[in-house]
Amino acid sequence: MKRNETPEKRIRILLIDDDEDEYLLTRDLIADIPGGRYTLAWESEFDAALAAICRGEFDVYLIDFRLGAKTGLDLLKAKQDHQCPGPVILLTGEGQTAIDHAAEDAGADDYLEKGRFDSVVLERSIRYALRQQAHREELEKKVAERTAELAAANARLVEADRRKDEFLATLAHELRNPLAPIRNSLEILKLSTSTTAGIYKPLKVVERQTKHMVRLIDDLLDASRINRNNLRIELEPTDLCESLRTAIETSEPHILTAGVTFRAELPDEEIQVSGDSVRLCQLFSNLLTNAAKYTDRGGNVLLSVEKSCEHVTVKVTDSGVGIAPEILPHVFEMFSQVNSTMNRSQGGLGIGLALAKRLTEMHGGVVMARSNGVGHGAEFIVTLPLLDSCACEACRT
Repeated sequence: MKRNETPEKRIRILLIDDDEDEYLLTRDLIADIPGGRYTLAWESEFDAALAAICRGEFDVYLIDFRLGAKTGLDLLKAKQDHQCPGPVILLTGEGQTAIDHAAEDAGADDYLEKGRFDSVVLERSIRYALRQQAHREELEKKVAERTAELAAANARLVEADRRKDEFLATLAHELRNPLAPIRNSLEILKLSTSTTAGIYKPLKVVERQTKHMVRLIDDLLDASRINRNNLRIELEPTDLCESLRTAIETSEPHILTAGVTFRAELPDEEIQVSGDSVRLCQLFSNLLTNAAKYTDRGGNVLLSVEKSCEHVTVKVTDSGVGIAPEILPHVFEMFSQVNSTMNRSQGGLGIGLALAKRLTEMHGGVVMARSNGVGHGAEFIVTLPLLDSCACEACRT
């Protein structure tokens, strides 16, 4: 060997065979391989062989197909079950394609028929098995590196999303702080005896735009609460119809501004649900405001209630712009817009329906949207569980 030349690594081979004569024959074949790089050990017991494989003490495993009451395929399966690495060459005394395929399926790298190979063929098979193992290790290394990169990227995205939510919450609070004195000043100016007709109209514009800013900021706060899972509700026995009446009152200014005809079909009786009256009002006022927003002047919006034995269903139906089929599955997603071409001052931030869905789920209900397409209106359906199931005779039977 020349100076500074690195000697070739010795290859440790384990023969797993219950026949000592086969071990002696294999030892002689290994000894005939030029270079003296290969060392051979022998194990005849199934359990001891599996333990040696799992310890990873050898570079290549030669496994005989017959191992007493068990087979080499059984050992291969046990090796896979224990997730033990290492290339395997299966040896058999019978040239059967079925065994060859079974060995490949069980994780063997090669298959040799005993008595029909010499030291050259054996070395070639060992080298092939080692190359296969090297390829696997390289692939596993690349997969691990890629997985680590994806995990790091995902962590960065999660952190960015967290910071975005914190930014939205902070921005909303900071924007909201100066709005209160602005609104108070507007009220003082409107009541002032010195306010002239020429100033009154601009004041109304400022007041209207201030109210719009308040609504947008409230949307930002709600978006932040949804993303940070900070929405809170206090469930208690609640009359749903009373919450619906409050929601109608809250939405009335938007409905009047939209110039649509609104009709409500509410039962005279109480409908008890386990709910948060404030949040229920917010849920349905969002749906009503949304319906008015996307309905042309002169159109219609209907609020109806249907009660069954165990649930109550509230429907908000409009004759508005409708929803395209490709958009319908996404209408409850955050920042989704039914009509992205709508003027921003009218369209809002696309948070109302996402908030409605979250509030519905927090009340143990479901919400869905229906539409026959653009220009055919839309219907939003909220189903909530009743506080007490119906006790009528028909239901008991």
